[in-house]
Amino acid sequence: MNLKEEVLARTNRGLEVFCFYMPIDFVPKRNFRNPLYDDRRASCNIYLDAKTQCYRMKDFGNDMYSGDCFWFAATILGLDVKTDFRKVLECIIEDLHLNISDESNERKRYLLRPSSPVIKPKPPTTSAEKPKRFKLYEQAFTNEELKFWMRYGINNKTLERFHVRSLARYESISSQGKPYFLQSSPEEPMFAYILGDVVKLYRPKSKVRFLYGGEKTKDYIFGFEQLPSKGDILFITGGEKDVLTLAAHHFHAICFNSETALIPEPTIESLQLRFRHIILLYDTDETGQREAERQAEILSHRNVLSLTLPLAGGKNEKDISDFFASGKTEAELRALITHRLSEIYTQTMMMLRSCEIDYDNPPDASKAIVSVKGVPLGTQDNLLCVTGGEGTGKSNYISAILSGALGIERLNPEQTLGLEITANPKGLAVLHYDTEQSEAQLYKNLGKTLRRASLSTVPEFYHSLYLASFSRKDRLKLIRESMDLFHHKHGGIHLVVIDGIADLIRSANDESESIAIVDDLYRLAGVYNTCIICVLHFVPNGIKLRGHIGSELQRKAAGILSIEKDDNPEYSVVKALKVRDGSPLDVPMILFGWDKDLDMHVYRGEKSKEEKEKRKTDELIAVVREAFKHSHRLSYQELCEVLMREMEIKERTAKKYIAYMREQEILTQDTSGYYQRGELCRI
Repeated sequence: MNLKEEVLARTNRGLEVFCFYMPIDFVPKRNFRNPLYDDRRASCNIYLDAKTQCYRMKDFGNDMYSGDCFWFAATILGLDVKTDFRKVLECIIEDLHLNISDESNERKRYLLRPSSPVIKPKPPTTSAEKPKRFKLYEQAFTNEELKFWMRYGINNKTLERFHVRSLARYESISSQGKPYFLQSSPEEPMFAYILGDVVKLYRPKSKVRFLYGGEKTKDYIFGFEQLPSKGDILFITGGEKDVLTLAAHHFHAICFNSETALIPEPTIESLQLRFRHIILLYDTDETGQREAERQAEILSHRNVLSLTLPLAGGKNEKDISDFFASGKTEAELRALITHRLSEIYTQTMMMLRSCEIDYDNPPDASKAIVSVKGVPLGTQDNLLCVTGGEGTGKSNYISAILSGALGIERLNPEQTLGLEITANPKGLAVLHYDTEQSEAQLYKNLGKTLRRASLSTVPEFYHSLYLASFSRKDRLKLIRESMDLFHHKHGGIHLVVIDGIADLIRSANDESESIAIVDDLYRLAGVYNTCIICVLHFVPNGIKLRGHIGSELQRKAAGILSIEKDDNPEYSVVKALKVRDGSPLDVPMILFGWDKDLDMHVYRGEKSKEEKEKRKTDELIAVVREAFKHSHRLSYQELCEVLMREMEIKERTAKKYIAYMREQEILTQDTSGYYQRGELCRI
């Protein structure tokens, strides 16, 4: 395509060029006075030439003033369209911000303009100038108008949310100072997209479908106000109706002035902080596909994608509104998104096929979401940390949690080793990434998980993935990209387990790496609205986790469970180290042990009240000793702040513990009301 044809394609076959340079308002195919000379009769019009399929200007009174958009722009600029055609093209491209590069001869950024044009083009409205005056006469949507919108799934609620109005009449004043009006009718309905002081008229059955009222802003973005603070996918469409259609089908979308409009990169940059994917969803006609390709190339460094709909590209079969109007569903659009992501993640999928456990084909070599008693530990949008040492039954405990996430009904807490696991009736993805165990051991644990859930085959939505053979860098990449893919494939993610979070970084004591990995996983939990269980492979000492990665999990995780060997060597005990809403010391301590007959760990009840109180006392003594390490006495408020910080508890709970510690002689008060270590802390 040469430069001339590309300009025509970007400007609605030259109509937008006429609109920009014409110093008066006009309507195609309606006569007006020619502004190029003292025309006393309205004998001039702009029409679409059937032969060339381009807009031309015809003056029936003086044929010397007739021609195409390039002739008109040249005349306005004081140029000769024949000898200065290249310069005319350059001026049009720059003035209309078409973003077209001339491959044959790189265009200069700044052009020397003619000193004496015949007529100057209309300058853009400045802040000192008054915008075009207009008046809207609103009316209730008629039944026929609502039927028009409902073809695309757009109901009254969506129209109200996006400030779309039905108009009975529109009045304005032309640039020549003459009043004019547009009247709505059943044959030609009229709607208004209202964005503050700007209104964009939409007349779907009229020859001139769009008209602006007020000052046309450069940063026009329809749908921006309605966007959430964060989300998964954001579509950029070609028009307002498409934005409404997508919103009606539970998708987020925006549009600019047109498909040919320049997309501001700062806008894309800010939106990338809020959305996982930004996808161009333009029309399937020639212009739409060309612009989608061009915009995707310009924004490729921002990872902006482009999605092509399976539509013919004709007048009534070219955009997302036509897609849904034809009977297509939300699920079918999501399937297209999944397919597009699969194309992007081809290499990832190849790698995943080599590491996913095939339960029906055992490996050749024989090598080695969540609450307690109604207290929430692992919640959506959050992390849950499970920590423990070698031989504590940690992997089997994780297996019990996973089994509870595979059924359509909740398992009895005794089946899931004392935990209450939310069932998964919708069959959302359950993902288990293991970075430590051998392939053979992971296969064995998979069998126990299925047996505990009373299943004989692996559900389609359950993926147990062996990542130990990959590098630490590749492991994290695989987790990120596969979560995205499985989220779209299964309609969401119910639960994620990463068994060995420390194996995703070089060192658990590396502060920057620890912060980065925990922040990344916390963000993923929020984006996919799921609970991510992070398994940490070392034993904590007291109420705080060791290492920088432990500190970050202590700060970010909604709950932390520690699995340790009980005083009875046949049992393991599960203790809460952190509970976001409450105190971990008030959560019961769960016991579980091995059953030879069942060949799995089973629930063995709870630790006694006395043992629970002893643990509470011991932990509080340890915290008090640490608090008074550098000070002999603390005020009530200072002590509250120390407890809140060290134990990750709220002020109400801290005050309750202070009263308890006074009662147990862990703390004492002097005559001035300051707190000191009590008798139990000196033993």
